[in-house]
Amino acid sequence: METPPNAKSAANINPAKTIRANDWFSAGKRVFYDTKNKKFLLNGENGEAKKIVQIHTRIDKDETQTDGSVWASFMPGWPDGSYGWSRVNQHLSGQNIGHRLFFDYVGLGDSDKPADYPYSTIERADMMEALWKANGIKSTFIFSFDYSSLVTLELLCRQEDLIKAGIEPETRIEGVLLMNGGLYADGHSHPWFTTPILKSWMGGFVTSLAQRSKTIFAELMKPLWSKDYKVTAEEIEQLFDAIGRRKGIYAMSKSADFVSYHKKNAERMDLSRLYRSMRDAVSFHVVGSEQDPFEGRQAYLAKERLGAEGLDVRILPGGHLTTSEHPDLIADIILDVGPSSEKFKTAKSAREKPLRETTRKLKVS
Repeated sequence: METPPNAKSAANINPAKTIRANDWFSAGKRVFYDTKNKKFLLNGENGEAKKIVQIHTRIDKDETQTDGSVWASFMPGWPDGSYGWSRVNQHLSGQNIGHRLFFDYVGLGDSDKPADYPYSTIERADMMEALWKANGIKSTFIFSFDYSSLVTLELLCRQEDLIKAGIEPETRIEGVLLMNGGLYADGHSHPWFTTPILKSWMGGFVTSLAQRSKTIFAELMKPLWSKDYKVTAEEIEQLFDAIGRRKGIYAMSKSADFVSYHKKNAERMDLSRLYRSMRDAVSFHVVGSEQDPFEGRQAYLAKERLGAEGLDVRILPGGHLTTSEHPDLIADIILDVGPSSEKFKTAKSAREKPLRETTRKLKVS
């Protein structure tokens, strides 16, 4: 497997500091989202009160960017949400990567956690499209973590459908990096004592205990890290704050059923199919972790099935939460393939050249 040139062993802990959850969320804001009409309410717009939720969003602007540049959309993972990107973001600051969009789905981070909410991959994809529209984002590179890989696959399917119908997407996905998430319906490998138990009848009971006890919470979170990683008390404290606000730990059991949708749509949401269909228009990249107990097979399957066809697959040391164990390695990959990289710009220019040539011929004729 290809790894970054400066890859470290799992025992070599990255020195990036733990950011306080309050500091991370206070740099953003909570905005109103109309779940019925699938849009964010701007400029004093009103909606049906019981259909309105507040969503945490954070935008880190890059003053070197011009209008129309490709944004970096960082999609949240489960269960740590946008806060999971906090250490990676430290390594990206000042790197001229472009505008960075962070947010939390309903049920995550500083977003609302309604008692009765229809959590789904479709609902999350709808919110992502609405958020792009609300911020005037016409072009983006997606960096997805954990179950956001399924949301990304859904969004790619939608873009594929529009383009085949001759319709230009309101926001064009230019590239995707799918990290530690589902790629193939036959590749999910969640151990019984993790996600499966959370979505069972015991899920609410377990998470209600963890909501009230940091000790139980720490035990519940333990499988997220590799065995070599020494989790500090401060990390547990801030993760508890990031996930637990607005009864978010209790809400974990309600939003844990995302694998079943993938299995029901296995052919449509298949990475191999989408890669072969869209690689001429979208840059594809996959990252996995050596000791990920949740989706540990996925990156290896991607390499096995698409490596010979040129898919960029990289395996990093560490467990599921590579974002906290090796944020510098993730940042290196983002800088290597993301919207500010020469690789991406060259590939994007090559993709656009036939379109420019066709346009020129039409004007001449």
